[in-house]
Amino acid sequence: MSDSTAPSSRAITVTVLVAALGYFVDIYDLLLFTIVRVKSLQDLGVPLAQSLDQGLELLSIQMAGLLFGGLAWGVLGDKKGRLSVLFGSILLYSLANLANAFVQSVEAYRWLRFIAGVGLAGELGAAVTLVSEMMPARSRGYGTAVVAGVGLLGAVAAALVARNFAWRHAYLIGAGLGFALLALRVRMFESGMFDRALASEAPRGDVRMLVSPPARLFKYLRCILIGIPIWYVVGILVGSAPEFARALRSPDAATITSGDAVLFAYVGLAVGDLSSGSLSQFIGSRRKVVAGFLAITAAAVAWYLTQSEPSRAGFYAACGALGFGIGYWAVFVTVGAEQFGTNLRATVATSVPNFVRGSVPLLTASFKYLRAHGMTLVGSAAVLGAACMAIALASLWGLDETHGKELDYTE
Repeated sequence: MSDSTAPSSRAITVTVLVAALGYFVDIYDLLLFTIVRVKSLQDLGVPLAQSLDQGLELLSIQMAGLLFGGLAWGVLGDKKGRLSVLFGSILLYSLANLANAFVQSVEAYRWLRFIAGVGLAGELGAAVTLVSEMMPARSRGYGTAVVAGVGLLGAVAAALVARNFAWRHAYLIGAGLGFALLALRVRMFESGMFDRALASEAPRGDVRMLVSPPARLFKYLRCILIGIPIWYVVGILVGSAPEFARALRSPDAATITSGDAVLFAYVGLAVGDLSSGSLSQFIGSRRKVVAGFLAITAAAVAWYLTQSEPSRAGFYAACGALGFGIGYWAVFVTVGAEQFGTNLRATVATSVPNFVRGSVPLLTASFKYLRAHGMTLVGSAAVLGAACMAIALASLWGLDETHGKELDYTE
């Protein structure tokens, strides 16, 4: 990008700031259901004994929405522009948040979590694509780390709001934050790289290009699979924290909640994201940082699952360690954005994290299968975790290094 077409530092600052706030609201809503799962389902008539299975079902439905939305918003981002996704996605999930506050049945809850999932799917990928394309190659890792690190604190805000407000009011607050963010979005600028791709003859947002030639398909699949451990940790271990606390015979199990587990895990995740993004810039490698954080995740999972009668503080400390370990999320999303040309970048950057999020139904089904066939809760989680780690490491091995790569090209 020439100096004459490079965005100003003010434009970059505004883009990073508003993108970070958008992801903050996105994560607030994404994790809010996990945090208010038990209370909201009880209020809708679900017995406590069925809360885990019903909650996992609703989480899977929400993630199915993310899967569908990830591809749809990504294609839109490459065809119509990154800003169209940032506006449309937040409007949809803010409206869904508003409707969640007034839900009266589990069936309606299912549909609304699906719609919310579709809306939530567009935010991160479009934000990372826009920030990556506007920032210089030498420093874009810092920009995406700030977006992810600040954005992930939305989970902390969700936990604190849910602790101090009724669950319906927590959804209303999320909707209000979303509508307020729409007003800030008018100050954002479209990517110059997208404008140049728009003027070229290269097809944009063509999903068929992701599956042909085979080398491009395998690269796309590897981008997805390196992130599987992240949502194994969030969807299985942290999301089911009360059940794991009881299985580990914690004397404080009655006071351990999903909301607090999410809070500690996402504080760790925010710190991990800022650390991994900065470290990838410092050492000049995305792949080495992802490998290192996968090793930290494996160690944290082992600690979490082998605790013996953990105290409340010890259990939440393990949740924080899990969060830090999966704090390669920012680098993971950046890697996906950097692997492909401008005409496919939004499709990839938006769909990749949502296919990872959308893996939760498969993960929960595998988790239930292992439990149903004689394995304990802890044993099932250990086997599933080992499989996720092996898949991620094997996928990372085949990916190209993208640190410092120039992105102004088309496929």
